[in-house]
Amino acid sequence: MRSELVRRGEEKVREEVNGKTFRLMQKSSEMEAIIAELEVGVRSDEYLHEGEEIHLVLSGKIDYHVGDEVYRLNEGDTLWHPSDVTHYAENVGDEKASYVTVSSPPTFM
Repeated sequence: MRSELVRRGEEKVREEVNGKTFRLMQKSSEMEAIIAELEVGVRSDEYLHEGEEIHLVLSGKIDYHVGDEVYRLNEGDTLWHPSDVTHYAENVGDEKASYVTVSSPPTFM
């Protein structure tokens, strides 16, 4: 078994564009873990791909859209969904929102 540690403040890849920051923290052949940050009023792009995802809100308030459903997520809330349905996150709070996404297979970054 091979283990890999990434410390706080480190990341493998960082992308910032238009109020969105995505930090790839871990990636294997089967899954990836990303920390995403959305500025107030910003939403992610819409995604549709194979697999499944779990999101854990670290701070802020997010509306997570999965198909026709909208889930209001607050700090500490988690959401699972299949990835083959159109999905995106939107910061609906009054502060920057931060959340962790773990997806399988690794298709985002």
